[in-house]
Amino acid sequence: MSDDHEFALRCPVPLPPGDTVLLGHGSGGKLTAQLIRDLFVPVLAGDGSELARLGDAAVVVVNGTRLAFTTDAFVVAPAFFPGSNIGELSVNGTVNDLAMMGATPLFLSAALILEEGLPLRDLGEVVASMAEACRRAGVTLVTGDTKVVERGSADGLFVTTSGVGVIPDGVEIGPERARPGDVVLVSGPVGSHGVAVMSRRAGIEFEAKLVSDTAPLTDLVRAMIAAGDVRCLRDATRGGVASVLNELAEASSVSITAVETDIPVLGPVRAACEMLGLDPLYVANEGVCVAIVAPEDAEAVLAAARANPHGEHAAIVGSVGEGPPRVLLRTGLGATRPLIMLAGDQLPRIC
Repeated sequence: MSDDHEFALRCPVPLPPGDTVLLGHGSGGKLTAQLIRDLFVPVLAGDGSELARLGDAAVVVVNGTRLAFTTDAFVVAPAFFPGSNIGELSVNGTVNDLAMMGATPLFLSAALILEEGLPLRDLGEVVASMAEACRRAGVTLVTGDTKVVERGSADGLFVTTSGVGVIPDGVEIGPERARPGDVVLVSGPVGSHGVAVMSRRAGIEFEAKLVSDTAPLTDLVRAMIAAGDVRCLRDATRGGVASVLNELAEASSVSITAVETDIPVLGPVRAACEMLGLDPLYVANEGVCVAIVAPEDAEAVLAAARANPHGEHAAIVGSVGEGPPRVLLRTGLGATRPLIMLAGDQLPRIC
């Protein structure tokens, strides 16, 4: 650890929500879910709407064609971190939200909020990264907007991206489709992105190289769907794998049991989490998805994932049971404990 940087440790569990927005409301955990459930959905849509379904992307039908549509904002600090930057992250994050609905991403838009004083060289690097990420993902950025705010108002730059993709006929994926007996699969090692961002933010150096896992998952998901009945997909970003599993359990009214020792975590990431007091199951990912798969197709889907460069470390990590909605973790010691949603802001501003 470098000795020329200081960082404050914060209690990960905030006070109960009151009259103001807390950092925990953006964590992807319990406070985020409450904000969406109690404020946004009732005011903007109501129960039974596509918004209330709370998928990674909305599914809308236009002239008989099913489209996936999503939007996302990226406020990661710092904007440049090991292995990537906010530009590539914004493209991959939106592409992956579309892929989680089984869609083939087609078009993106981007809005950039720039802070006065941002070096044009940094902006150029971000835009070049966005262009390269679009090329790799096979999408076209077709429209956008730019605003500039006063110095000190935007932490350099923020990016908002939206995307549209087409869902092929016969593909039915949604957070409410998990069934007892299904198998839970994770597409790769967890926690890499959040730890990479944290290491740069805190000025921490490790012997092993830690880099973000950000990557487009369209080809991986396409191969998995072709191999069998993939019922649910979720991009394990804010709140990590633990929060995603809770979201799926709640949406499908099922219980989920995960096996701690089966969840892949890279050695350097595990060591960094132990040193920092973090749980890798709650740390954000940007190139890892959680899939719930019909039991008879689990091995075929796993093999298809492992044949893809972004899924070579995929693993079966748990199973689905009868409700009520909850998530349990079977630990390496043989005990079973509840795996609850992230309660606070374990790592704020990581995407």
